Amino acid sequence: MPDDMEIRVPQDDEQIDITDLKEVDYWTKWFGVSETRLRMAVASAGTIKDDLRVYLGLP
Repeated sequence: MPDDMEIRVPQDDEQIDITDLKEVDYWTKWFGVSETRLRMAVASAGTIKDDLRVYLGLP
């Protein structure tokens, strides 16, 4: 499978880099939300994974 088709695990799995489209794809799948919802959550709660998890109401 070509590299551009792979979902890449982020280097920092505690903080989301919303400018990296491959990370955005990874985190939308991980949280189970749309890209729009992820971007809105980051705008409101910041880029820390645990803060976003709480903001999104996930266990």
